[in-house]
Amino acid sequence: MLRVSFDRTSCKSIGRAVKRRIFLGTGFALTLCRRTSAGLDESQLESAGRILANAAEQGEVQSSALYVQQGSDVFSRTYGLARDTDAMFLLASISKTISIAAVMTLFDDGRFGLDDRVQRYLPEFQGDGRETITVGQLMTHVSGLPDQLPDNSRLRASHASLSEFVAAAVKTPLLFQPGTQYSYSSMAILLATEVARRISGRSIADLAQAKIYEPLRMTRSAMGLGAFKITDVVMNQVDRAAPESGAGDPSTKSWDWNSPYWRNLGAPWGAAHGSAEDVARFLHEFLQPTGKILQRETIKLMIENQNPPNIRPRGLGFDLGQIGNTPYLSDKTFGHTGSTGTICWADPSTDSICVILTTLPHRAVSPHPRDLVATRVAQMLQRP
Repeated sequence: MLRVSFDRTSCKSIGRAVKRRIFLGTGFALTLCRRTSAGLDESQLESAGRILANAAEQGEVQSSALYVQQGSDVFSRTYGLARDTDAMFLLASISKTISIAAVMTLFDDGRFGLDDRVQRYLPEFQGDGRETITVGQLMTHVSGLPDQLPDNSRLRASHASLSEFVAAAVKTPLLFQPGTQYSYSSMAILLATEVARRISGRSIADLAQAKIYEPLRMTRSAMGLGAFKITDVVMNQVDRAAPESGAGDPSTKSWDWNSPYWRNLGAPWGAAHGSAEDVARFLHEFLQPTGKILQRETIKLMIENQNPPNIRPRGLGFDLGQIGNTPYLSDKTFGHTGSTGTICWADPSTDSICVILTTLPHRAVSPHPRDLVATRVAQMLQRP
């Protein structure tokens, strides 16, 4: 049975201000407010969501959520074990977009520049060409740093702190000369957040809470667990997961995706939690900026290509264009994917947002249900 609660003020706000049509539920649609103009095609979204529903019924995907917004119309569903649309998932690399947005609030304050050398803030970051790496290169994956550290498993097995990861990252060998190639790097994002920590004196979890989550009213989100308990968040499937997360090996149970250690760590490259609606709130601020978290010029920088023409396009923290394996998206689309089976994007050409959160590791099956749903949604949104 679906319960929807809302106070009188919020109902008036919905009805008077935007007359938003919202479909909420786990198996059927509830229309709170209707608008007469053409908007989201509920039947097609139900059909797309049926992929996740079937996957839940077959035991393939334990929990999932689908959130689609176009203009003021919203479609929101959860499937499987996810109790309701407040369900909080492990976002994996979608965390990077939130982490870098938090870092960029310091850019807005004039505390650093994208062309600043990282060594200016991390004096120990030297040798092997590290002295030339800029803060901007960390954010666009052209620094030469690896994705995961060679001793990642050892660090996680010993329940290492973020500071221990930083100490290892500043010494790890570079893969190539900085600025000459693209190579996706979780460790580069870690060091970008370490720059912010040393500038501000605040952890990335605290910075994200104060500068991103609270201003956007992302009340079902945290970098790590924050004020939530582990029982408040959805557990992941771990079999056939990414090797750096333990891949479901029973011996990695103390540090895999579901361990209290990982859920609490707040790793800025992959351990944020959030509901599908909260992720959409975040993306909407970049689609239709209000100035609540960043200046409009900064938002524009983050969702436009910052890499040279011969290198894969990337924004600051955001992937651009075809997000994951999703066709039908414009070149202006920005978003990210996550190895826990998550994907999110916003496409300015259709004024749309799509968030799909699942508990099935992305590498576990191909095609992954999230990709099938994302393709259906993107195709539907392109139709007149």
